[in-house]
Amino acid sequence: MNIRDAYRIAPNKYPDKRGWFFEAFRAEVLTDIVGYPFVVGQANYSLSRRNTVRGIHSTSLPPGQAKLVTCVRGAVLDVAVDLRVGSPTFGMYDVTPQDEESGMAVYLADGIGHAFLTLTDDACMNYLCSEAYVPGTMIEVNPLDPDIGIPWNLAEPPVMSEKDATAPTLSEAQALGMLPSYEDCLAHYAALAKRPAGL
Repeated sequence: MNIRDAYRIAPNKYPDKRGWFFEAFRAEVLTDIVGYPFVVGQANYSLSRRNTVRGIHSTSLPPGQAKLVTCVRGAVLDVAVDLRVGSPTFGMYDVTPQDEESGMAVYLADGIGHAFLTLTDDACMNYLCSEAYVPGTMIEVNPLDPDIGIPWNLAEPPVMSEKDATAPTLSEAQALGMLPSYEDCLAHYAALAKRPAGL
């Protein structure tokens, strides 16, 4: 991906007369790629109707919350946005089409925001999160912020929560001190790399 510390994961699928099988996540492989263990602290699912936009969401440091996100039913346009102030790609986005057939997943390190647009009804997303949800630590940035310029290609106004629709723009969130620094995120990744396995 164009954003450092964000990765697309395309599985090898094995079809047979019953259907198909693939490995969605293997800890040691992801550890080799990102440089530190991805420990799952919470698993979430969301179900959304067609033309729903969710995000841009992230989590403050501490505690942070890296995510491995997969569309397990339907199809979505998945978007990563670099929210790390001082990052070479701060404010940039990367788009990944995901659907139930491809098994494509996206890994987002702490400090990278996540959003998606549903392209089908009853689109279901699975999120494996490195930390459990902590009230008061969520970061929301408006997904329709023209300065970010995500190409949603909407034919009509999207279905959105009130929280997402009224979220600050990226520049407003930065001015309010809501966003993590790139330096703090790099230090966090380095600390994770030193953490004993399984913790």
